[in-house]
Amino acid sequence: MKSSTMQYIEELVTRYPVLEKVKDDVVEALNMLINMYSAPYHGKILVCGNGGSAADSLHIVGELMKSFKIPRPLPENFRQNILKYSHGKELCKNLQMPLQAMSLVCEVGLNTALGNDVEAVYEFAQQVLGYGQKGDILFCISTSGNSENVVCAAEVALAKEMNVIALTGATGGKLKNLATICIAVPEIETFKVQELHLPVYHALCLAVENEIFKRGE
Repeated sequence: MKSSTMQYIEELVTRYPVLEKVKDDVVEALNMLINMYSAPYHGKILVCGNGGSAADSLHIVGELMKSFKIPRPLPENFRQNILKYSHGKELCKNLQMPLQAMSLVCEVGLNTALGNDVEAVYEFAQQVLGYGQKGDILFCISTSGNSENVVCAAEVALAKEMNVIALTGATGGKLKNLATICIAVPEIETFKVQELHLPVYHALCLAVENEIFKRGE
């Protein structure tokens, strides 16, 4: 791992000393993300949560699917292929290499169909079944760690030989013993847990981008 990558984690615990308790878990999650994005498969993460955590899932995807802090140039072979087309120059200038990520909260048609025809608790699990592949990561966000639709999704992910990163409150809830890695921030009240979730996932997104796209070192 690049030294500059770990600086994001060190800065996280410097700015938020209470997160020193989960530093090792954050580093473990970071290594898992780096290994997945670096592997020949170049996997993806699926992100899910409810309410404020649903908004966080969208936020994470926004940071991963485009440049967050550093440039993400297109590979030269892709540049040459796309330059053949009428918008090629503009596309080469403006597109940025993604780190593949999907939020499972956006499929309104599918999720409402599950809620109406089956049961809403299975909305995320159904998508993990459809989108997830061996080696992918399910990133679960639940302040309590007990959200049933998130727990169901985690169970399907593990059955598909995916890894599961859980971002929870202090107890970890049901996800604590289910997830491959559980980052249980040391707060209980929902809004306080959410206030610590954001700097954790920002640090992860910054660090993995740095590791994958920063040249040198």
